[in-house]
Amino acid sequence: MSFEHREPEELPGSERSRPVISLISRLPVGATPLDEEQIAPIRTLPPLLRAMRPLQWTKSLLVFAALIFARDTFHLDPLLRSIGAFIAFCMVSSAIYLINDVRDREQDLLHPVKRLRPIAAGELSPRRALNTAAVLTAAGLGLAGLVRLELLAVLAIYLVMMMAYNAGLKQVVILDVMVIAAGFVLRAAGGAVAIAVPISPWLYICTFVVALLVGFGKRRHELLALDQDAALHRQNLETYSVSMLDQCIAVSAAATILSYSIYTFQAPTLPDNHAMVLTAPIVMYAVFRYLYLVYIRRAGGSPEVMLLKDRPLQMSVVGWVLASLVILTVS
Repeated sequence: MSFEHREPEELPGSERSRPVISLISRLPVGATPLDEEQIAPIRTLPPLLRAMRPLQWTKSLLVFAALIFARDTFHLDPLLRSIGAFIAFCMVSSAIYLINDVRDREQDLLHPVKRLRPIAAGELSPRRALNTAAVLTAAGLGLAGLVRLELLAVLAIYLVMMMAYNAGLKQVVILDVMVIAAGFVLRAAGGAVAIAVPISPWLYICTFVVALLVGFGKRRHELLALDQDAALHRQNLETYSVSMLDQCIAVSAAATILSYSIYTFQAPTLPDNHAMVLTAPIVMYAVFRYLYLVYIRRAGGSPEVMLLKDRPLQMSVVGWVLASLVILTVS
């Protein structure tokens, strides 16, 4: 699939106009192929399921962090509760994506990739999307309540926060990325309350700053890809600059490595021999690999696709999980 060979008349709806083609022509070299892959893994799925963004469910895997660090990975009850928390977060996050895509369908038509989303492309009606979102929200909250009432409270906070994000916070510079990062922290917290175990504050901080790193990287990609028309897609992009985002990315990357390193020494649930510090080089490599993909490969617009497509990044994640399980099991 190649966007450059599309004619204007192939665009969906009434937005068959110059902006989309002009935006594509200004995409940075190397940015288009990875972005096109954003829909490749799911393009054969029904429109409703595609609109629920199953690739984004990888973000909710963070709920299993508490299970791993609490050394309860192989115990059935906490494992089932963690799976329930994962499914609940996936349901509610998909509901939020559906609502967001209904609200942003006009702006999405101006984006070279987002214009292909089912709602923007006219494959899924807004009414059906909103009805599905209501069902997913009710089911997700209900499941969370069955797992543990504390999880229901965390998921409700997540839902309210993301609704506020869609209602206006996403237009507030810097705060937009911080709200998204807070959503990752709530996923980690949800995993902890689901199995009733404490998590070191340093892990929350690490989760927050790594989410900032990814969020600022995504804003940078959008700013470069959409160029002068960036504000037509996301209003607050006109208040960002590439140089400012570069500094935010650098600070977030350093904070990620530092906070994780401190976590390996300070967390009360980790081995007293501090063997978890042996996983710090893996985290460093993953951060540096992400920076390479952002600055050299011109990626960053779709972090979940980056994770699914970049083999070195995949190996670093798998290596970290395996190393952590070994250390936590034998120490």
